[in-house]
Amino acid sequence: MSKKKTTNPSAKVVKALRQVVADSYSVLGQTHICHWNVRGPSFFSLHNAFEAQYTELFPAIDDVAERIRALGAMAPGGLGNLAKMAGMKEIEEDASAQDMVKHLSAANKALVVNLMKARDAAGNSGDDQTEDLMIERIQAHEKSIWMLDSFLDV
Repeated sequence: MSKKKTTNPSAKVVKALRQVVADSYSVLGQTHICHWNVRGPSFFSLHNAFEAQYTELFPAIDDVAERIRALGAMAPGGLGNLAKMAGMKEIEEDASAQDMVKHLSAANKALVVNLMKARDAAGNSGDDQTEDLMIERIQAHEKSIWMLDSFLDV
């Protein structure tokens, strides 16, 4: 009788959550750059919208990192490491307001893809708490995408 090698069911969840932390930090940083550097006729509305988005995102990243710790793993860290993990293209500092909004919409969409992967991994592992957290994050980013795309009228 051969023994089947079993893996920790939360290993896939942890891997997916670590990616979510990296992606979220990338979106946070990109949004903050846009907040600082936006200019033009839409300055006030976009400056405030970007601030609202990154302000909401910072404690959310903490929640995800703490969930990783609750699952017995280490949360990823270090800006260079997080950037490498996320692999997202960075926005140019002098990008136009329109390009900033397009870029942030695309970055949020990429993050949602990985949030869905984490949600599914959690659901498949029977980890309701993580699944609920990922659903909450998906909803927040889908709202951001809707707002950004509405600005672009797409």
